Amino acid sequence: MQQNPDASAQPAPEDEGALVAARRAKLAELRGTLGIEPYGRRADELMQAADARARFDEAAHAEFEASQQARKADPAAAAVDRRARVRFAGRVMQHRDLGKLVFFWLRDASGDLQVTVSKANVAERDFALAKMLDYGDVVVAEGPIGRTNKGETCVWASGIELACKSLAPPPGKWHGLEDAETRYRRRYVDMYSNPQTVKVFEQRSRIVSLVRRFMESRGYLEVETPMLQPIAGGAAARPFVTRHNALDMQLFMRIAPELYLKRLVVGGMRRVFEINRNFRNEGVDRSHNPEFTAMEAYEAFGDYMTMLEMVESLVHHVACAVAGCPEGGDGPVLPFGELRIDYRKPFERVRYEELFMRAFGFDMRDEARVRAAGREHRIEKAATLDHWLLVNELFEEKAEALIDPSRPTFVLDYPSAISPLTRPNRERPELAERWDLFVAGMELGPAYTELNDPDIQLSKFTEQLAGADDEESTFRTLDHDFVESLRVGMPPAGGMGMGIDRLVMFMTNSESIRDVILFPLMRPE
Repeated sequence: MQQNPDASAQPAPEDEGALVAARRAKLAELRGTLGIEPYGRRADELMQAADARARFDEAAHAEFEASQQARKADPAAAAVDRRARVRFAGRVMQHRDLGKLVFFWLRDASGDLQVTVSKANVAERDFALAKMLDYGDVVVAEGPIGRTNKGETCVWASGIELACKSLAPPPGKWHGLEDAETRYRRRYVDMYSNPQTVKVFEQRSRIVSLVRRFMESRGYLEVETPMLQPIAGGAAARPFVTRHNALDMQLFMRIAPELYLKRLVVGGMRRVFEINRNFRNEGVDRSHNPEFTAMEAYEAFGDYMTMLEMVESLVHHVACAVAGCPEGGDGPVLPFGELRIDYRKPFERVRYEELFMRAFGFDMRDEARVRAAGREHRIEKAATLDHWLLVNELFEEKAEALIDPSRPTFVLDYPSAISPLTRPNRERPELAERWDLFVAGMELGPAYTELNDPDIQLSKFTEQLAGADDEESTFRTLDHDFVESLRVGMPPAGGMGMGIDRLVMFMTNSESIRDVILFPLMRPE
């Protein structure tokens, strides 16, 4: 990013109302005195600022400078100007009026580029416009690309146009919009005042595209399933509730697409995936947003280890692309806050019960010691909570902290009781064929060998766990049509889910989920 070397200079703070009034006065003058429409027109053949800068030619510039010197000695000498001509647009991010010269810097998504307007080189109206520009105005500039006497690459304007007059004073000028709360509320301002914000969302788009292309390369078909569902199922979460007036029925914003995607496997689609929004009526923190993007995928005749290989390869593939390193090499290692995340294959693997044993020193099946540990760690309802729910509370409290945050880690074989959509292990039915992938202390996503026995699924849906909260109860909401689809027959299958927002967080070194969601949910001001 090229910036004005004197960018630290800022105007003294002024009353915002006075600043807006001054801009509106200029708006009236532009229309009334100069006859300029302040909201622009179509502009063709625009290039980005970075491309315009790249067209600077040192030899052409030196030739032009020499011809200018020759003309000073002999006005009859011919002018030589082989400098490339460019045309680009951007927002005014700095402005200086030096009398017969006006300098301003335009910013677009590719960077900043200085424009120099000389009274001798442009029409009178264009020069008057250049003097009246404000921070935030959108301007189209054209002319040869050269350098100033101070060595700054710039466009020596032969003409400028006002594309849009900004009536709101921009925050912080060159220092950008710094308050996090304001950045999320006014993302449109954050994007042009903080160039790194645009880079993150460009990366997000690329990452989502990489995920799609990878899944397609594995033979998965992308599908779309309902956002409005009559039953909130497929995950342990509180739903958002709405109503369909014409049909007079209650509906739920989906918390997961799982049950619909499995219906597609029943219908004969061997490999399916969906990248779309889920909605969960839960709290907000650095890794949770009530509206979030996730991917789920299902493969007939696979299992949770099929999904493990696929997800490991997918995350590694994306990390390699972001790091710019060849797949299969020593990398990639990417920064995340103070961590350096090592995405080399194979990822770490550890069994749930092994982590529990390391954390507490006893077997998770020992109910008496589990309840004693629950009381010691002040778990709510430790005396009455279902044994396996209590085990998981303790696991999340202490065992998860033992996972190396700098290495992606698969935690395998969760308790069956807390995995009602997952096939139990045939030899050890108290364990489910399920894993969760952890990166930097956060869960990136789970995977399962899908339960396809309709009778067991029905009992899992209706099973009541002592002390289960609203979310656990939601997870066991009975979906009769889904059970009926299993009676039709679903082949053995593996299924997985992955938080796309969290994947983008890791790949862009963004420590808050709000930094990778364009418009995160905010409490009204």
